[in-house]
Amino acid sequence: MPTNIKISTTEGDILVSLYDETPAHRDNFIKLAREGYFDGTLFHRVIKDFMIQGGDPDSKGAPKGKRLGTGGPDYTLPAEFAYPQRFHKRGALSAARLGDEVNPQRESSGSQFYIVWGKTYKPAELKQMERQMAMQQEQQVFDKLARLHHDAIMDLRRKRDRAGLQALQDQIIADTKAECKAMGRPAFTPEQTHAYTTMGGTPFLDNQYTVFGEVIEGLDVVERIQQCATSPDDRPLNDITMTVSVIEA
Repeated sequence: MPTNIKISTTEGDILVSLYDETPAHRDNFIKLAREGYFDGTLFHRVIKDFMIQGGDPDSKGAPKGKRLGTGGPDYTLPAEFAYPQRFHKRGALSAARLGDEVNPQRESSGSQFYIVWGKTYKPAELKQMERQMAMQQEQQVFDKLARLHHDAIMDLRRKRDRAGLQALQDQIIADTKAECKAMGRPAFTPEQTHAYTTMGGTPFLDNQYTVFGEVIEGLDVVERIQQCATSPDDRPLNDITMTVSVIEA
């Protein structure tokens, strides 16, 4: 049975259902909620038509102008991508994290989370996004295979063997195409397409950040929060605090 969480804010209550497909994130969020970890924290980062973010313990009682967004417990969580079943539709609860350049495994923050608002997309926009996803997939596979051949590439370069380099590049390209064909071309499911063209969301975050729950009541509260006035660093001008509790079955 799904676990429900109530996020009580100064703008109203948000009821969230946590997914069983992401057990580490579900159990961690429940643990922190029961400990009162989130109580008194702020929605410290709000971007209109995108998302609202909270869960930084350093935001408790934070004075105006204090830089926020780096706090959390002394651990991260391994990514749990339950994609494409769980995706970034409007109301999705997702884990924040550091960027790929310093976090290639895409591990999640131990406490920071965001709730998606996003926008609605036209079918043609999603098709264009699918083409971009296919290009990214091909580039990622190529880069992976190139790393596996790193020593051979460096040896050929030292020898200035242009013919050998070209032959190896051709082989990597052929292997890339074969692997991508086996993986299948990235495409939105009918459920995703319906959600993104009617409800809205942030499809470009799919399979990049762990989605571990969704709002089942209180989307109007999320809407009000994402519309609030913010400073240049995206912090609401008027603090929006929260308490988080577990709804026991």
